[in-house]
This record gives sequence, structure tokens and C-alpha cells, in this order.
Amino acid sequence: MHLALALAVFLILHLIPVIPGMRDRMIERLGRPGYIALHSVLSTLTLIWLILATLWAPVVVLWPMAGWQAWVTIGLMPVALFLLVAGLISPNPLSLSLRPGATDTRSGIARITRHPVFWGALLWALSHIPPNGDLRSVLLFGSMAALAAAGFALGDRRARRKLGARWDALAATSSVIPFLAMAQGRTRLRIDLPMVIAALLAAGLSAWLLHGGHAALFGVDPLTSTGF
Repeated sequence: MHLALALAVFLILHLIPVIPGMRDRMIERLGRPGYIALHSVLSTLTLIWLILATLWAPVVVLWPMAGWQAWVTIGLMPVALFLLVAGLISPNPLSLSLRPGATDTRSGIARITRHPVFWGALLWALSHIPPNGDLRSVLLFGSMAALAAAGFALGDRRARRKLGARWDALAATSSVIPFLAMAQGRTRLRIDLPMVIAALLAAGLSAWLLHGGHAALFGVDPLTSTGF
């Protein structure tokens, strides 16, 4: 019950801003810096609550642990981290970014997919389900995955409303599905500085998590879980 309540509050907090007009009204009252600060604090607090509620919930095993399951996480996490970092630091008015006001959708990562942050969050969540075969973990990571997947449609809707007539031209050189716009000849791959920075940070973070960081933070050693 505690986990269900924490999960419901977390999801509601992240869905309220996508209600048409709700985010704009909150920004009008609080100002953009105030809105960002309040939402960031509440998101952090509810995430901590959700993690603690998950740890306190009883363990109900759904499937046994096998060494190959941890390799799914180890293999996908560098890609997830790269997409998250590259998406946040690259200019992208079409999706979640620390530079949403920029108009350069020709940035490298936006050519691959216009929703790199949501893809990174989705891969992070999905990659943690196989090695965590208990009900509480499936509820946690499954909900995170569903929230990230919902970001594709919600992100497009918000960007279309914000950009108006500019939406068609900007969206024409990108795609939700990675590399689809390239396969269709609508854009070309270009490696830029944010992508290089993201690749280096993702590699460094992945190495740190793999060699002690994950165990220090969460008490689980990924390499030990593989039986390696």
C-alpha cells in the first residue's frame, strides 16, 4: 500500500505539467525559475520516497535470478546514459532539454531521435527489469518505463502546441524512432560536441558504476550478479 501510494504521487506529479495549459499557468504564477525549482525539488523528494518505499516493500519473487540478466543492464546502461546526457545538453525545442529555447534542431542527437532523454529513461528502466525479478522492482521500473514511453506522444503534443506553424518544418528532420529519419533520407548523421561530451561522460559513469559505484549507492555489484 505504501509503495502504491508513493508510485501514484510520483506519476501524478509528472503528469500534471502535461495537462493542456497547466504548465503555462504554473509558470505565470511562479515564474519559470520558480516553477523549475519547485518541480525539481518535488520530483527529487518523491523519487527518494518512491525508492525508500520500494526498499521497504515485501519481496515477492516472480522469477529466479540468472547471470545473463545482469548483462542486459550492463549492455544497455551506457547507451541509456549517453542518450540522457546528450539529450539534456543539446539544443532541442522538440523535446525535454536543458536548452529548450534553442532553435537548432540540427544538433547531432536530435538527428538520431527527437526524444533522446525519454529513450534514455526508457532503456534505463527496461534494462533493470530482467535482473530484478520481484514484484516491487517490476512495479517500480515498469512504471518508470511507462512514464518514459508516454513522453514520446506527450512531448510531441506539447512541442506542436508551442511551435505552432514551425512544428512541421522542425519535425521533418527528426523522428521518434531512432535513426528512422536517417533511413528515410530526411537527415544525416552528424557528430557534434554535445555528443562527444555525452559519450565520454557515459563511458566514465558506466565504468564507475560497474566497478564499485553501483554497489556503493545501491548495495548491488553488477559484476557479481553476472557470476563473472
